[in-house]
Amino acid sequence: MATFSQSTMETCSDSIIDFCCSPCLEHNIDQWAELYCDTCQKFYCAECVTLHGQLFGKHVTYGRGDTSKWPASKEVQDFLLKCDLHEDKHLEMYCNDHSQLCCTNCAFLDHR
Repeated sequence: MATFSQSTMETCSDSIIDFCCSPCLEHNIDQWAELYCDTCQKFYCAECVTLHGQLFGKHVTYGRGDTSKWPASKEVQDFLLKCDLHEDKHLEMYCNDHSQLCCTNCAFLDHR
């Protein structure tokens, strides 16, 4: 799975950027993403989007007005997939008896 974003909270920035520009992030620059390219599956800031548009004008892109079409950030995905009881485990199984997602530890201990 591609990495879509990185939280700036980890780098102790004064501001929180929900989606970082993918090319800028490769150069350790936290820059606010203005556009998501569905073809490249990357985010672009105002400066990088100009070059992207020149090179890949036919790519399908979505701006900030269409964030519902952007993928969930990696931090959100990780949070949603993490087991509440076993923080080092991801939810990988489904218990039909309890209609509940569970990690392998929970499945073994509580969902036989």
